[in-house]
Amino acid sequence: MRQASAADAAALSLVASATFLETFAGLLGGDDIGAHCAANNTPEKFTTWANDARGAVTIAEVENGHAPVGYAVLTVPDLPVDAGPADVELKRIYTLSLMHGSGLGPALMETAVDHAVRLGRKRILLGVYGRNLRAQAFYKRQGFQVIGERKFQVGTTFHDDVIFARDI
Repeated sequence: MRQASAADAAALSLVASATFLETFAGLLGGDDIGAHCAANNTPEKFTTWANDARGAVTIAEVENGHAPVGYAVLTVPDLPVDAGPADVELKRIYTLSLMHGSGLGPALMETAVDHAVRLGRKRILLGVYGRNLRAQAFYKRQGFQVIGERKFQVGTTFHDDVIFARDI
């Protein structure tokens, strides 16, 4: 695991689309998943996030061959809650399913928290799909609590999300 740079944008785009598809296939429509990934998992987006000093991007790779298997993105908050200058949003945190149970998820979270502390932030915010109970259980184990809700568009469909927060 390491802090990503703009040079990692293509690999991050690939793992972002793969993990989104793995996570939501069967829960969301296939056309909506494809449209969402095409619009939101571009190398350009990851380049912007990696170059923004107000956030941090972490990439997780397997040792043998350095294939990307997970990532996390911290950004300036863009959620419908009262966010202050001491807040940061965990915009993304995903691992490929082959890494589930390996400890990579908690390690990515720990790294994201470390980055947030180094950025001088006091609270991490995040949004998660309301029907993604596995992710919600993970966030609760990590000390997050529900503070709100939002509508989140994937493709052409709006879904109910839950907004979590954790003081750090």
